[in-house]
Amino acid sequence: MSEPNVPMTLEERHALVEAYLGKTVEVEIDRPVGYVHHKKDRTLVYPINYGYVAGVLGGDGEELDVYVLGYDTPQTHVSCRVVGIAYRADDVEDKLIAAPEGMTPTAEDMAKAIQFQEKYYRTTVRALKE
Repeated sequence: MSEPNVPMTLEERHALVEAYLGKTVEVEIDRPVGYVHHKKDRTLVYPINYGYVAGVLGGDGEELDVYVLGYDTPQTHVSCRVVGIAYRADDVEDKLIAAPEGMTPTAEDMAKAIQFQEKYYRTTVRALKE
């Protein structure tokens, strides 16, 4: 785990998220399906659940973010498997992509699901099974 406000190197960022690929994580949802987020000059409406892994700091010094697929209704906490990674080439953090056990979306499906936010970044999605 990294210390707050201490920037991670690109290698450290990638090693962090890659360590979770295929593993089950507990995700605290702080932006459920339908959440409206006013961010600088834009407003995002979340079509999927979005949260974080408590106690694990990501590249931005805040808790590691997770896109959660496979739930059509707002959730508050889920246990799910990390099925992909969203690598951001032009930001200080990467994000996990998780889904319920047994669901293994393609990289293309994941990219479409997270496009609502990732369209503002240069993002590459890696699927668990490529």
